Amino acid sequence: MAYEVIVVGLGGAGSAATYHLARRGLRVLGLERFGPLHERGSSHGHTRITRQAYFEHPDYVPLLLRAYELWEELERACGNQLLLVCGGLMVGRPQGELVAGALRSARAYGLPHEVLSPQEVRSRFPAFHLAEGEVALYEPRAGVLFPESCVRAHQEQAQAQGAELRFHARVLDWECDGGRVTVRTEDGTVEAGSLVLTAGAWMPDLARLPLPLWVERQVVFWFVPRRPEWFGPDRCPVFVWQADDGFFYGIPAVAGRGFKAARHHGGERVDPDQVPPARPEEANWLRARLARRLPEADGGLEGAVTCLYTNTPDEHFVVDRHPEFPNVVVCSACSGHGFKFTSVVGEAVADLASEGATRLPVGFLSLRRFL
Repeated sequence: MAYEVIVVGLGGAGSAATYHLARRGLRVLGLERFGPLHERGSSHGHTRITRQAYFEHPDYVPLLLRAYELWEELERACGNQLLLVCGGLMVGRPQGELVAGALRSARAYGLPHEVLSPQEVRSRFPAFHLAEGEVALYEPRAGVLFPESCVRAHQEQAQAQGAELRFHARVLDWECDGGRVTVRTEDGTVEAGSLVLTAGAWMPDLARLPLPLWVERQVVFWFVPRRPEWFGPDRCPVFVWQADDGFFYGIPAVAGRGFKAARHHGGERVDPDQVPPARPEEANWLRARLARRLPEADGGLEGAVTCLYTNTPDEHFVVDRHPEFPNVVVCSACSGHGFKFTSVVGEAVADLASEGATRLPVGFLSLRRFL
C-alpha cells in the first residue's frame, strides 16, 4: 500500500497527529515500537494536570483553549470521559515564577481566576497548608486528563478513519530523497511522501536535530491519604507548588487510585532503554514536602511509576518542519509539561505535514529559535 504520511511514535502527540491526518482522508501509517498503551515513555500515569493560566509562557494559552475544545470533541467521538475539570491551585511566593507567570497569562487572556491567601485556601481546601508569605492563584478551569484513555481514543478514532497502526514496530532509521521518505524498521522498509517524528524520549537519536535534546527520568507516586474525604476532586484541586527548593505537583484521588504527587524536574539523565525504578530517597524528598504542606496526604505509599521528560535547552516544545527536510515534521521535547497539549499539537502537526504550514500559533515553538 502507498502511504502519504508515516508517523513514528504513537504516544500522546503521535496518536493525535495520526488521528488528525486520517480524518482529512490521508493514507496514514503509524509505527510504534511498543504496545498500544505502555509505560516506557511520557504518555502514561493514570492522570495528568491540565490548566490554562499557563505560567511557562502566555503564548501557550491560545493553544490550551483549542486543546480543551479538541478534548471535548474527542470525548463525544469515543463516548468516554477524558477530561475532568476540578480546578487548580498555583502556589508559591507572589513574585515567584509560578504565581507571577500564571497571573500574567490569566490577565492577558481574561481567564477566570482568583488570588487566595493562606487562610482562604485552607477554608476552601482544608488539606492545604500554605506558609506565611505564600499565595495561591485558583483557576476554576484546571483539571485532570486521563492519558491512557486519551491515547486509546486517538488511536481508535484514527483507525476508524482508515489509518493503519503497527505496534511492536521499532524504527531503525529514515532517509529523505526529494519528495519521498523511506523508513527502515526491524521488519523492513516503508515509504511515504511525508514523515512525522513523535518518538518522545527516542527523538535525540532519531530526529537529527542541530540542538541538544536530553532525556530526564522522573518518578510519580500515589499515596493513601489519612483523610480521604479531603483528597477527592470535590475538595482537592490539582496543584503546582513552587517551594524554595523546587517544584512539585499533585492530583486528587480519582478513578480508583490514591492521591498522586511528584517532583517537577530535578531528575537524572538516562538512556530511555535503561530506566531505573523508583528509589526510596526519591519518595523521601517528596514526603518531606508533603509533610509540611499537605500533612494528611501521606498515609502510606500506594505505588510508583517512572516517566520520561525529553528536554530542550529552554524547556519549550519543538513543533516545526525539519530544517533540512521540509517534508519531515518534528514534534517532541515537551520538557515535562506537554501532554495537555497533545490534542492541539496533533492538529498543528497534521497541518504542517499535509499543507506545509498551520494557522495555529506555534511559531514560538519553532526550531528557528535555536538556529
